[in-house]
This record gives sequence, structure tokens and C-alpha cells, in this order.
Amino acid sequence: MTGHNLLLVGCGKMGGALLQGVAAKATACVVDPAPPPQHLISLPGMTWISGPEKLDPGFKPDIVILAVKPQLMASVLPAYAKFRDSLFLSIAAGQTIAHLEALLGGANFVIIRAMPNLPASIGAGMTVAVANKNVSAAQRTLADTLLTAVGAVAWVENETWLDAVTALSGSGPAYVFALVEAMAQAGEALGLPKALAMQLARQTAIGSGTLLAQSKESVEALRAAVTSPGGTTEAALKLLLAGDGLQDVMLKAIKAAAQRSEELSS
Repeated sequence: MTGHNLLLVGCGKMGGALLQGVAAKATACVVDPAPPPQHLISLPGMTWISGPEKLDPGFKPDIVILAVKPQLMASVLPAYAKFRDSLFLSIAAGQTIAHLEALLGGANFVIIRAMPNLPASIGAGMTVAVANKNVSAAQRTLADTLLTAVGAVAWVENETWLDAVTALSGSGPAYVFALVEAMAQAGEALGLPKALAMQLARQTAIGSGTLLAQSKESVEALRAAVTSPGGTTEAALKLLLAGDGLQDVMLKAIKAAAQRSEELSS
């Protein structure tokens, strides 16, 4: 990213995470009507303006990152159609490449659509990206460099997969947090103090995630390592992995999220 100009449109959690990831390497102009959050004020090479009309007339961004709420895209994006030579990188959920092209005024724009998730805010995100036919190899590399600053990146050729991606990894952190909540509530139901039950559930999730990140073993092997025949874990898994258990519930949940993503895209 060194030497490149970045234009960030919208600076919520995801936009701010990307900004922090490249702040030391790129010059960034942020367009957001809200004042800069405290943790972003001191970032080097950053200019903050309230609207596109305040952009320096000579400013030419290499990348325009679209990080506004999906429902605002139609009213916000046309103002940036003048940057015809820039790479547009959208991280707005449900906004298809075809829709973005239409809002910009044609199919000649260079667009990458990406779906990051919340752990990007601590540099541990998972992003899936897809490019339109106008994206050059150099531009794809530039986008990859930007996105890897906040975690792992996978590229796909089939844009329709992003509905499933949104349902699995985009919404996925909420499923993990909900599981921690459920574990803590179960601990309380068995008589543990509320604070202790939550501490046990949180640290178990944190430790398991760290082990998963560091271990070369498969998920199945790690699960088996905790599951002694005839033991306590096996007793629990017989219920969790039953026909109407966790796998069935998770499939239904992720299907529902994917369907909603499709509805937002239409």
C-alpha cells in the first residue's frame, strides 16, 4: 500500500479496521459526516471530511473503499462516479457488482466486492472477495494487500457464493458469541455464579480458538482429542450431534441468513 492514495467512504467498524490496517503505509482521505472516533484521530496520513463536496479537486484515489450501510449506497455512490480510473472496493453486504455498476453509471468501472467479518477489527478477520472483469492483476494484488492487513483473504470467481459467505463467516461471529452466552447460561442453571459461568465460557471459546489457529490437526481430530469414550464430553456430544441437534440447527440458521442475504441483493 506504500505510496497509494486511499479514499474511504464511511467509517464504521469495518471501515475503521481497514483504515487502521494500512494507516502506516497509505495516505487516506475519509468521508464521513460523523467526527473521527478517538482511536482514529492520531492515525498518520489521514484527512477527515464530512462530505464528497469537500474533496480536494486534485485528489485522485487509487482505491475507493465503499464502507457505507447498504441502504445508503444508492444515495451515496453516484457522487464518486467521477473517479473512473480508481478501483472501487465495496464491503457493503448485499450490494452486487451489477448494482454498483448501475449506480456508478456503467459497466466500465473497476469493482471488487468483499465480505469481511467483525474480527477484522483486531486483525483476525476472514474476507472473501470477487472481482469484476475490469480488475487488472495489479489492482487485485493491491486489494489483496489491503484486505490481508486485517486478516485472511479468499478469492472466488462466483459472486453468488457471497450469500453463503455472508451467512457463514460474515454473520458467523454472532453464532460463536451466542454459543458462549448459551454455555454460560447452562453453567448458571447448574448452580455456578453468573460471573464465573461467563468467565468459563469466554475463556473456553478463546482458548479453543487459539488452539484451532495454532494446531496443525483437523477440527475433527481436535474434537476427538477432548472426547474420551464413555466420558462427560461424549455424553454431551450425543445430544449436540444428534439428528436434530447442533448440526441441524446450524444448517437451518445459516440457510436463513443466506436467504436474507439474497433478499437484500435483489
